[in-house]
Amino acid sequence: MAKHQIPTYTICRLAADEAVQKELIAERFPHYLDTHQHLHFPHRHSFYHLVFFTKGAGKQSIDFVSFPVQPGQIYFMVPGQVHGWDFDGEMDGYIINFSDTFFHTLLQNTQYIDQFYFFNGQAAESVLQLPVNIQTEITALFEKILAEVQQNNDHMMDMIRTLLLQIFILVNRVQVTTIRQKQVPQHNYLLLRNFQQLIEKNYTQLKLPKEYAALLYITPNHLNALCKDVLDKSAGEIIRDRILLEAKRLLTNADMSIMDIAYQLNFADNSYFSKFFKKYAGATPEDFRKQFDHTYNK
Repeated sequence: MAKHQIPTYTICRLAADEAVQKELIAERFPHYLDTHQHLHFPHRHSFYHLVFFTKGAGKQSIDFVSFPVQPGQIYFMVPGQVHGWDFDGEMDGYIINFSDTFFHTLLQNTQYIDQFYFFNGQAAESVLQLPVNIQTEITALFEKILAEVQQNNDHMMDMIRTLLLQIFILVNRVQVTTIRQKQVPQHNYLLLRNFQQLIEKNYTQLKLPKEYAALLYITPNHLNALCKDVLDKSAGEIIRDRILLEAKRLLTNADMSIMDIAYQLNFADNSYFSKFFKKYAGATPEDFRKQFDHTYNK
């Protein structure tokens, strides 16, 4: 049994500036690291989180997937993901945390940022190495955001919102260019995105590809071919991956029993859940929890 419950941080808990603490944190990354040294341990965010590295090395983990850190890298996280880092040497860059309602006062479509590929909650699609020419433009936008925070001018928050949207659009263009180079039709990616969003909303109840295919008004064979073509995985694997990820997240909570987790994920019984987890994670739920606890306490 794990000894600790993985912490979940809110913007209010991390912010020093009361004027913006409910909606935004924007800082140079070294200052953020110095202020929040405990964040290298695995933790969750209740907010959106992005970091742009201009200097540094080491590694970070997002939802139990490890990524090497290098200059020119930007990563994006959505609320609820598990995160930790182990940096090597001097770090530099920018960090922005913003609430899930941050853009609601500016944009009529409250789901607007969901369109960006890097905000889909998939770790592999949320860490990008930016081209050198884009890095310069992105750096300038981060500097403008920091200047807005420091100057506290009229309409500061709306100016920051528009600057952040510029960052999102520029990075999304990089991702779209990569997609086009793979010569996969754009509408296939949009369909896959809709599939992933449906999984996010329904993975505890709907576990069969044919159920999602019906919601997308396509055949199960079409859905499976789409997933194979774009992600080199079957539709069933993508659904199972999301269930497995949530199981791992829940297992970091020391207050939940294996039986409670099985119930929350809508498994028929504890035994079926344990067999599922061992088959696809390569370890029993108990062993995974012990290994996480060992890593967390070393």
